Amino acid sequence: MTRGVFITGTDTGVGKTVVAVALLRGLAAAGLRVAGMKPVSAGIEPGASINADVAALIGASNVDLPLADVNPFAFAPAIAPHIAALQAGATIDIERIAEAHARLATRVDAIVVEGAGGALVPLSARSDMLDIPARLALPVVLVVGIRLGCLNHALLSALAINARGLRLAGWVANRIDPAMRETDPNIATLAQRLSAPLVADLAWYADGAPPIPLDRASLRMLGFAREG
Repeated sequence: MTRGVFITGTDTGVGKTVVAVALLRGLAAAGLRVAGMKPVSAGIEPGASINADVAALIGASNVDLPLADVNPFAFAPAIAPHIAALQAGATIDIERIAEAHARLATRVDAIVVEGAGGALVPLSARSDMLDIPARLALPVVLVVGIRLGCLNHALLSALAINARGLRLAGWVANRIDPAMRETDPNIATLAQRLSAPLVADLAWYADGAPPIPLDRASLRMLGFAREG
């Protein structure tokens, strides 16, 4: 059976793609055939043909797959997905996403599915981002952008994930604000209060620096690797 996880975050811009790429590279280094998937993207830079996050996921995958399955719904404006869909006269269909995911699953050992924005970003009048892992039956990894306000954002996100009956498989501390004070106590507080393990603690790095692949210890926490 193809294994996978759904990557969500406490907000937009907290490093979901960084974590997804690091996970993909770690899985590839462990010898697995891997694919990144971003069911919904919003924001394509002028002159670019695809969303930058999607391009990063494709670059970290080691199997060549159809773009239409990797990124079923792509919108040019960098705005909330449901608004972008409304402006485009489109409907973000969870079943279409599930069908694309099923096709990818026939080609790879593991799929890393990255959401857009935070956990409860709307997709339509009646659906939101957490409906995707619910439909795909995937455990969730929460990326916490370590900055002022992260405690509230992380705990609320975890509550939402748990309230949907989804499994929070782990969380990642991403130190996105090098000027933040008391980062270690904030991370320690989340480690005490969140019901899932801290999978990785990522140091701040300058833009353009490639993310370090997640190690085997992190992969084991997420159920992808075993001792020996």
